[in-house]
This record gives sequence, structure tokens and C-alpha cells, in this order.
Amino acid sequence: MLKKRLIFTLLVNKGVFQLSRNFSLQAVGSFDWLKKHYELMSISRSIDELVLLNVTRGDKQTALFCESVSQLSTLCFTPIAAGGGIASMEDAYRLLDAGADKLVINTLLFDRPALVEELARTFGSQCVVASLDYRRQGGRLEVCADAAKRPTGSTLEAAARLAEQAGAGELYVTSVERDGTGQGYDVEALELVSRCCRLPVIASGGVGDFEHFVQGLRLRGVSGASTANIFNFMGDGLTKARGYIEQNGIELAKWDFSGIPFATAREPAAPDRHSA
Repeated sequence: MLKKRLIFTLLVNKGVFQLSRNFSLQAVGSFDWLKKHYELMSISRSIDELVLLNVTRGDKQTALFCESVSQLSTLCFTPIAAGGGIASMEDAYRLLDAGADKLVINTLLFDRPALVEELARTFGSQCVVASLDYRRQGGRLEVCADAAKRPTGSTLEAAARLAEQAGAGELYVTSVERDGTGQGYDVEALELVSRCCRLPVIASGGVGDFEHFVQGLRLRGVSGASTANIFNFMGDGLTKARGYIEQNGIELAKWDFSGIPFATAREPAAPDRHSA
């Protein structure tokens, strides 16, 4: 049985990290800002995965985004799932070469599902994460593409099944209405999507306190709980969140850090990744 995961998500726009509320962005700081306010090696010991999303509007500037992936991968032991604007096999190879362990796709699922299938065949389903952003429209949950600006006409259930058929290995499910609000996950939607397909689900959108992680991870189909709230989890916030989750009876993955050259300097040498 897969262990549950605590996940931290970072949003990047032209090399600048962002806060998001209902998918509206606010610039926070550069990579140097991130290093100043977060001990990235320490984060590696607090979370199970890092999600890095390119939220640049228009021209995705993939080369610049790959630089961000590379910078984080050399300072962070944690596996990285990266995406946003993947439009070709070349984009996928560039992200993986930059240090990503998984590929996150969104708009591609609706515009070019055959390419998603090719990604899954080439790199394995475990490497492909389908990101589903949705809004409540009347009595249905409608999935959006292009940074939640374009309705796809697909329900959340249909999109989850499409992702499964295309060969994705897991789902990253985000409520646009709850994004950045601190109101907690949309539990009803997470339960719904878990029932309609067999893929593990990462809950995203709405975390405001530690209890929200617990509420999400207790759901049967949810394998990971993510937050993109940079300010709520500065300092040792993620370490405390992990402790709270475990104290509430949820078993998280265990990591063996023996032999990993964690450094106290802000720019340590890049460690080799390995899991217990």
C-alpha cells in the first residue's frame, strides 16, 4: 500500500515565485528570495515531494523554467514533479534533464491526449501527473485549461477517466474557488474523483492550517496533500505540519538521510537523491 505524502507546491512566473488566489497571481520573490526565507535542504526532510509549476502566461519561456527546476533540484533532496506548458516530447526531455522526476500536464490532456499517451509510453505512467483544475458550475464540476481561463466542457469525473485512459499515473486536483483561500480542501469533489477512477489523487487548493492536511489525507483515494501557501509554511511550518499529520494517525513515508551530505550553508553541494 502506498504511503501518504505531504507535498509542497511552488509556482513560478518568469523565474519569480508567486502566490495564487483563485488563480490570480501575486509576485513574491526570485530564487534568491526563496533561498533566503527557506532552508531548502531542511524542506527536503519535511516533505515527500515538491511540485514546481510554470504559471507564466503566454510564452512559457521553457528554458527559464528549466533553470528554476535545475536550481531547486541541486538544493533539494525531494523528488520534483514539474510542468506547465509542456507541448512536446522535447519539452519533456528538457524538464527531466533539468532534474524533474515527474511531468505535470494540464491543457495537453484536452488538446493533445495522444501526446500524453506517448509521454506515458516513453517515461512510464508513474512519470505523468495529470493536473485537473475545476470550478463548480451549477450542479457540475467543470474542468478548465489554460490557467483556468478556458472551460473544457469536461466534468471532473470525465477528465479523471480521460487522464487514466491516456496513461497518467496520478491526478493533481485543484479547486479554483478554494485556491489560496485557506478554507480547506473540497472534500466532496475529492471523494467524487476518487470513486470514478483508480488513479491516486493529490489534493490541492485551500489549505489554511494543519488540520486541512489531515482531512484530505484521510480520504480513501487521496495519496498526497499539497499546499502552495508560501507564507503560512515558512520557517519550520512544514516540519510541524508533518508532525501533526503523523500525530493524527496518518502514516507518511519514512526517509533514510544517513550519508546525505546536508550542509548548513545556503549553497551546499548537490546531493545524490535516494529513497529509503
